[in-house]
Amino acid sequence: MTKKKVLFICTHNSARSQMGEGYLNARYGDKYEAFSAGTEVTSVNPYAIKVMGEIGVDISGHRSKKIDEFFGVEMDILVTVCDSAKGACPMFPWAKEKIHAGFIDPSSAKGSEEEILSFFRNIRDEITEFIDVKFGRE
Repeated sequence: MTKKKVLFICTHNSARSQMGEGYLNARYGDKYEAFSAGTEVTSVNPYAIKVMGEIGVDISGHRSKKIDEFFGVEMDILVTVCDSAKGACPMFPWAKEKIHAGFIDPSSAKGSEEEILSFFRNIRDEITEFIDVKFGRE
C-alpha cells in the first residue's frame, strides 16, 4: 500500500503545522507520510515541542521549512491550518485535494508559563482531534 502524502501549511511553520506533521506521522504513519511548511521560515516553537512530547510525539528534530521546498512535489492532500496560509495555497497546484482547518495561532498566547502551555495544549488537542476525525477513518 502506498502512503498518501500530506502537507500541512501555516504561516511560520513553527507550531500548528509542525504539530500536524508530527501527530499524523506518529499516529497514522502506516497510511500517511506527513510534511509541513510555511509561507515564512522561523523555528519550531519550544512550547509546541513540549506539548507534543506530553502526548508521546517527538518533534524536537523538526525544522521550519518554506513552502518553496515542496514546489513541484506532488501531494495527495494539502492542509492549511491558518487563514493567512490559505491564501497562499492557490500557488500550490501539486496537491490533489486541499483542506482548510483554521486554528488560532498558539504563538500569540500571553501570560504565565502555565497559561501559555495551557493555550498550546488546547490548540494541540484541536489539531489532533481534527486529524483523528479526518485521517483516522480513511
